[in-house]
Amino acid sequence: MDTGLTLNHFLAVSGILFAIGLAGVLIRRNIIVIFMCLELMLSAANLTLVAFSRFNTGANGAPDYHGQVLLFFIITVAAAEVAVGLAIIVALFRARETTDVTQIASMKN
Repeated sequence: MDTGLTLNHFLAVSGILFAIGLAGVLIRRNIIVIFMCLELMLSAANLTLVAFSRFNTGANGAPDYHGQVLLFFIITVAAAEVAVGLAIIVALFRARETTDVTQIASMKN
């Protein structure tokens, strides 16, 4: 079944997602929102990886799924990053009682 979607469609969506995430990181001051925007940027990179993997055909004309297998390892690392990142955010909130990045000048007490 041909849906008419090309590689350019997937790359455009990925670029838009990455731009939204980058804008969120640069503009926002809440550390939780910044963290979510970083995850959005990682998801955009994952979408690009899967799109290139899907549209790269092998010798017999079948799609090459190596990039999609690599995606599972990236998602595993991202899950560990989320656990560590949220633990750091909770520790900062308990110490400083704020999630505003401008009020957190250093990691020292």
